[in-house]
Amino acid sequence: MTTQKNNPLHGITLEQMLNYLVESKGWEFLGKEIKINCFNNNPSIKSSLTFLRKTPWARAKLEGLYVLVQSKIKNK
Repeated sequence: MTTQKNNPLHGITLEQMLNYLVESKGWEFLGKEIKINCFNNNPSIKSSLTFLRKTPWARAKLEGLYVLVQSKIKNK
């Protein structure tokens, strides 16, 4: 069995990542960093999750942003 100790996303769901970013940074920040309508026009967790689950490039951008924000917190 392989371990995932070096994978910063291991054990974290897409919903947890989105909730964390919305609570800590806000929708406006997300909309500026990742230019998709579900972050800029009447944003909601539910509609954003639906889009992100169907759109691999958008999910990858959200995951990358989550890792970046987390790494900045850990390096303080």
